[in-house]
Amino acid sequence: MAERPGKLIRYQTVTVGLLIAGYSGYYLCRSNLSVTMPLVIAELARRGVDVHAAQVAMGSLASLGVLAYALGKFPSGTIADRFGGRRNFLSGMAGSVAFTVLFSLAGSVPFFTLAWIGNRAVQSLGWAGAVKITSRWFSFHRYGTVMALISLSYLFGDAVSREFMALLIAQGLGWRGVFAVAAAVLGGLWLICFLWLRESPGEIGEEEPKENPTNLFAEPRAALDHGVWRVLFQFSRNSTFWMACALSLGTTIVRETFNLWTPTYFTQAAGMTAAQAASSSALFPLVAGLSVLLCGWLSDGLGRGGRAAVLTGGLLLGALVLLLLGSGVTRESRTLPVTFVTLVAFLIGGPYSLLAGAISLDFGGKQASATASGIIDGVGYLGGVLSGDSIARISVSYGWNGAFLFLSAAAFLSAVAGFRFFLHERIMRKIAV
Repeated sequence: MAERPGKLIRYQTVTVGLLIAGYSGYYLCRSNLSVTMPLVIAELARRGVDVHAAQVAMGSLASLGVLAYALGKFPSGTIADRFGGRRNFLSGMAGSVAFTVLFSLAGSVPFFTLAWIGNRAVQSLGWAGAVKITSRWFSFHRYGTVMALISLSYLFGDAVSREFMALLIAQGLGWRGVFAVAAAVLGGLWLICFLWLRESPGEIGEEEPKENPTNLFAEPRAALDHGVWRVLFQFSRNSTFWMACALSLGTTIVRETFNLWTPTYFTQAAGMTAAQAASSSALFPLVAGLSVLLCGWLSDGLGRGGRAAVLTGGLLLGALVLLLLGSGVTRESRTLPVTFVTLVAFLIGGPYSLLAGAISLDFGGKQASATASGIIDGVGYLGGVLSGDSIARISVSYGWNGAFLFLSAAAFLSAVAGFRFFLHERIMRKIAV
């Protein structure tokens, strides 16, 4: 019996490591478009397409991709809850490899668009799978910390991916070559996860840790009727759940905009080369990763209402920084744009990660955590559709200052929703006491 806890901890560590590595690979095949965007736009311009028209076309492509990702999020959670997170996670990786290769072989905007839509659609399976696996392997007391660690996959992993691709570009590799390398690396990670990732402790003869006793499906009667429609009904009648969805909407708009347009903004506003912009853009996910770790740890330590407090504070301060960016204070500077973008990453990154991670686990428990994550994330990415086409049009018509003012308004409205979420959690904590 003395060996059992050690065995469980070892497998938990391996599980977290595989989820981080695997989902980092997802981002290698997602951030590749952002990193190579200036090169793709330049290629289109050489073919006779107006530069501004090419920028809007790529923005529209990105928006359609986000829309496909958002729509895929809604069924992905239910699929993971019904058939298992491992299957989701591996299927998304394999599909992304195939569509990334297809994108690299395409030669026109319509084919780029089809390949990118396919890539984002299959990638929607991944996060719900990771959340489902986490709900089976870890106690609710550690949801914030564990999901913060796994969230490093799309933050530190994204940062490393961008630096890696920046090196490839600096060595003279074109955007098609970058896509091919990204697909090859993700394919290798798929094989590793296929061999060693496990669905639950039951596969190694261990008991599953406890879930949050206040989740929406914790009552014994829930186990008697746990169909898809019952799950959706439980979520639809909970006002706090919809507050979380509203928060996801605002934070995803901000995050997706910076994920997509930061290299282009740095080349246009700060006069950087494509390689320099790609490298500097890596600071956004890197610093956001530090924020995620801090917010995850704080949210576990502060108890009920802690996650809502962290969300509200970060969003409010983030709105102020975005307002400063929109005021034009970074004009004629090469360092200030990077500094302010990095500060936004620190203030928004942590709050964003809580919503489709620890908060989803709080709502859904082991039975419906993936569904909760899929809905919250899906609603968020419906808003994230604006990060492509709409931000492209705003930036072309009103400059990047106009785009940042728009994002500041989105962050402020999200902070208002966060404050309501916080008040609700305080009331519920008093009732529980």
